[in-house]
Amino acid sequence: MRLASVAFVVRDYDEAIRYFVDMLGFVLVEDSDLGGGKRWVHVAAPGGGAALLLARAVGDEQVGAIGKAAGGRVAFFLEVDDFRATYDAMRARGVTFQEAPRRETYGWVAVFSDLYGNRWDLIETSA
Repeated sequence: MRLASVAFVVRDYDEAIRYFVDMLGFVLVEDSDLGGGKRWVHVAAPGGGAALLLARAVGDEQVGAIGKAAGGRVAFFLEVDDFRATYDAMRARGVTFQEAPRRETYGWVAVFSDLYGNRWDLIETSA
């Protein structure tokens, strides 16, 4: 058993694809037209793990959920092998970090917000 995908509520498919691919360096795994304005869109970090299924919000309840994946807590954890290089590249592409990098017992970490306000940890764990 493995976790294959996680639903990620978005305003617009193309806006979200641009953010994840151009800003975070994710790979567009699939973008299939399902008809009626719906698409099956998966993006994933290039190193593997669960993909994000970008789900365009429909209706007031779903629109209200955009950017609230964990109620203001960090919702997603992006592990990298080279923290400094990834951090610098993401900042250069316009990713908004909410803090300077800090060293913790488990490694390097910095919190950033995605285009909707969801909080992410960028992490390089210690060997």
